[in-house]
Amino acid sequence: MAPSSSPGTPAASAIRRHPQPPDLPEPLPEPAVSELRLEAVLAALSDPLRLHIVRALLLDSDAFDHSCSWFALDRPKSSLTHHFRALREAGVTRQRQYGLERRSQVRIDDLEARFPGLLALVADWTPTEE
Repeated sequence: MAPSSSPGTPAASAIRRHPQPPDLPEPLPEPAVSELRLEAVLAALSDPLRLHIVRALLLDSDAFDHSCSWFALDRPKSSLTHHFRALREAGVTRQRQYGLERRSQVRIDDLEARFPGLLALVADWTPTEE
């Protein structure tokens, strides 16, 4: 059964996938697919900023992976480092080091294999205005 989307929300089919470029750096340490735990993933996604980051990667990405600056978030670097690390350690994102820059991507295939439909819910989420 396909996930339903309410009017005004993007369909899960809007999730963007980009081909993997050749010669990628090795990913930073992350849990294996078999080690992904629902409670850890949900805890990482429970923070509105992290949910925003994942949703942006799913729906707005224009490349295979993105640096922290791509998100244009008005937060201290130390705060962003914490949020990106929380997502990676929970297994939601994969990060690679390119020189001094870390780039992130959502582990779409891994998360869909372990928790089918979860990313469709994230894609369909509508942020509240503050």
